[in-house]
Amino acid sequence: MASNYDYKDAPAGHEDPRRQDLLYDPNFVPDSVNSLVVHLYHHIREKNVYEIHQMYEHSFQTLSDRLFKDTPWPSVEAVAPYVDNDHVFCLLYREMWFHHLYSRLCLTPKQRIDSWDNYCSLFQLVLHGVVNMQLPNQWLWDMVDEFVYQFQSFCQYRAKMKSKTEQEIALLWQYDQAWNVYGVLNFLQALVEKSNIIQILEQEKEGLEQFTATDGYDYNGGSNVLKVLGYFSMVGLLRVHCLLGDYQTGLKCLLPIDISQQGVFTSVSGSHIATIYHYGFANLMLRRYVEAIREFNKILLYIYKTKQYHQKSPQYEQILKKNEQMYALLAICLSLCPQVKLVDETVNSQLQEKYGEKMSRMQ
Repeated sequence: MASNYDYKDAPAGHEDPRRQDLLYDPNFVPDSVNSLVVHLYHHIREKNVYEIHQMYEHSFQTLSDRLFKDTPWPSVEAVAPYVDNDHVFCLLYREMWFHHLYSRLCLTPKQRIDSWDNYCSLFQLVLHGVVNMQLPNQWLWDMVDEFVYQFQSFCQYRAKMKSKTEQEIALLWQYDQAWNVYGVLNFLQALVEKSNIIQILEQEKEGLEQFTATDGYDYNGGSNVLKVLGYFSMVGLLRVHCLLGDYQTGLKCLLPIDISQQGVFTSVSGSHIATIYHYGFANLMLRRYVEAIREFNKILLYIYKTKQYHQKSPQYEQILKKNEQMYALLAICLSLCPQVKLVDETVNSQLQEKYGEKMSRMQ
């Protein structure tokens, strides 16, 4: 079992970040990292989704906390020999490597660009190569979610020109296509189209497909990667269009997914919450307050009932943050369109506690 791997070389305490930076050697691979990488590689080759999920969601996070709290993971060049220099695995490892970097450390401009290049290589492989893998929905959702997050982060970084050195500005000119908005939209749209996910969801309504029933997994020896990435890319497109202020187009991108029903988007808590958050936000901005109130109420009730089960999840802090943001958006909606009858008593109680005074001033 992945959760039983022994990480004996994990340090007992947390060292000073500057000392960690001085000690960091990108070519040094601790035994526990070697073990994780080798096991993960074999589980991916064997399409053992349960073990892949355990290692991705728990073992990787455990090692990150114990060994790499203030430093990057070993470089892909250092771990490649342990996985037969497998090109696909190395792309997946780098995706996790950059995800870890973004979540815990400050990035150099070149690292931001390198992450874009890795996503380009990974998505082009999925779109144009032969990918014979089954990956957990959590990981596939995180790919799309992190891709859009890094795009947003790069836009914010690029906008702060006053603090840039001449070298940084020259680098931005040299790599002016990195995290370009059209490139981001094109990749997400290409994943939707190449996966045929819209047609698959249509056929499912006629009883010709079992996509939702199997949570997107392929139990006939095939791969779920393209189909599920295409599915989550519809949510990614909604999020990007919300960032761009094009709410109508964003909602149009989400139309193939029936959010009133259980679906693959509800199989991952982060996906479920992000989908409804952006759907509700887009409706709020289009003054469709009743629809926004209805969906915010449902998702806030869901979080209230399930919050205790997510406390040990790496996504827990993000869930709490989105929870607070949605209560604020619900307060705005109800101030503009008083429809308290649409709000559950539990949600309304929390809302009054958080924003009762502000709401009375807005009305």
